[in-house]
Amino acid sequence: MRALDSVTAERAEDAVLSVRGLTVRFRLRGGRTVDAVSDADFDLAAGECLALVGESGCGKSVLASALLGLLPGNAETSGTALLASPGGGDGKGPGAGAVDLLAADEKTLARTVRGRRAGLVPQSPAAHLTPVRTVRSQLEETVRALTGASRRARRAAAEAAAERTAFPADHLDRHPHELSGGLAQRAATALALIGDARLLLADEPTTGLDRDLVDRTVDELRRHADDGRALLLITHDLAAAERVADRVAVMYAGRIVEIAPAHRFFGPVGPRHPYARGLLDALPDRAFAPIPGMPPELTDLPGGCAFAPRCPRATDLCATRPEPTAGVACHHPEHTRA
Repeated sequence: MRALDSVTAERAEDAVLSVRGLTVRFRLRGGRTVDAVSDADFDLAAGECLALVGESGCGKSVLASALLGLLPGNAETSGTALLASPGGGDGKGPGAGAVDLLAADEKTLARTVRGRRAGLVPQSPAAHLTPVRTVRSQLEETVRALTGASRRARRAAAEAAAERTAFPADHLDRHPHELSGGLAQRAATALALIGDARLLLADEPTTGLDRDLVDRTVDELRRHADDGRALLLITHDLAAAERVADRVAVMYAGRIVEIAPAHRFFGPVGPRHPYARGLLDALPDRAFAPIPGMPPELTDLPGGCAFAPRCPRATDLCATRPEPTAGVACHHPEHTRA
């Protein structure tokens, strides 16, 4: 089985989300295509946070949208993405009672998955908040739809969700257009958390927040996972990823090129893929050395390693696409150091 993630059988058995070969291609006018995500493989267990990192435009948000069936009509998907049953399986083996998010129809996703079994903190909260409803009414409506709770219970749940995300109580009766970007982000996060979905996809959840609020937000998302749920944190903020992630998946040009335990990725050993090392070296508290060059256009990906034109370790071998081995897709990975 092709799998970039060196997942143990125990992890795969216990996975809340198990993704194999997830591929997304967009059809454009003139017969052109965009290979936005290629052969993504990973498992995400209960109680775990996986941080998906990489430069803008590498396909992270497209991957999240594919999992929730939120892609536009010109998208083609393949592969599987099994979301475990609400009870964690029915005892009949891996995948039993699960729903394949890539194969499910819109009715299934809308009525039984989104908000109930899988929540989303969106990258663009303004597009997900209803402009003519107050934040409070949207929170309470979500609770009513999910639980049928009484009016008093809905009000209490809305205020508790606002508190979890540091959304000020005196702003609950405001409309989205009356909020700053940071407040809109916190409102959208509260909406995602209020359903206590077993899988939470957080797509750049710290956009527009200052450092203290970034830390508070990712800590709250981490608590969501610690309560036995699974968190996929999509972020360009490596400091936030280091703070809360158990594992890190690095994406480049639509492909996951490395998956590593967070303690190794951010620690003295470091990542093994040259691109992943470049991301860390670009941080101000590290070498502060940007990766030279620019990512390739997804409409014109090279046939071999997409990172080769920017890679100091590239050789003629890199004209062929590297297959994943032991968690890294690279012909010349850094050797693991003690």
